[in-house]
Amino acid sequence: MKRAIWLILFGVLVFAGIVVARLPASWVLPGPNSGVTCADADGTVWSGTCTGLVVQQQPVGDLSWEVHASRLLAGKLNADVVITRPTGAAQGNVEVGLDKNISARDVKVDLPLDQDLVSALPPNLRGLRGKIHADLAHVRVEGGQTLKAIQGVVEAQDLTDSEGGSAQRWGSYSLTFPPSTGGDPVGQLRDLGGGPLAVEGTLRLTPDPGFDLEGLVKARPAASADLARDIQFLGSPDAQGRRPFSLAGTF
Repeated sequence: MKRAIWLILFGVLVFAGIVVARLPASWVLPGPNSGVTCADADGTVWSGTCTGLVVQQQPVGDLSWEVHASRLLAGKLNADVVITRPTGAAQGNVEVGLDKNISARDVKVDLPLDQDLVSALPPNLRGLRGKIHADLAHVRVEGGQTLKAIQGVVEAQDLTDSEGGSAQRWGSYSLTFPPSTGGDPVGQLRDLGGGPLAVEGTLRLTPDPGFDLEGLVKARPAASADLARDIQFLGSPDAQGRRPFSLAGTF
């Protein structure tokens, strides 16, 4: 009798495993009221696709995922995810715990700074265009909103600003975050050329969440007369002609 009971339980577990493994992805994706929708879903909860993903009325692209089931034993949801857009892509390994802490590794992003992306920026920045490139070894977000660690490089390339009707070229910039040593993440900012300003500084990410940016800036010969004059109001220049600037804000 005991042997029969164990065989029945084993059979039930195997059947349940097969059902879960074949569970359609569309059954577990959030509904329209969540603000997350898919034009079409295919595959399973373990390996699937969401075509035409929209989050809070913002088009994201086509999402695909591969879940690593072994991490579920540790109370973690771990998956390799890829977001594909007609003009670029983003990918990485993402892990979410019951404590809402999020870790991401091997994150790579190559996307244009187009209308879909800049619509989430403050109104005075929505005229920006260019390209975003990121190669991040590690990112950690605690409590679902506070960025506690980031390692890698983020670049804004070929920036232009069409605010006011005329396009202003701002060039390219990089922000490099070294391996975390504790405390708030701090990145090194520098310009990559192609713009009217020579810039270098540091960006500290604060728990608000927010940021503190400090650095030095110098107008290049290609800068307009108005821009060069505005730079002079920042303060006295150092021996290299660079003037200090600072900026702080919250997200």
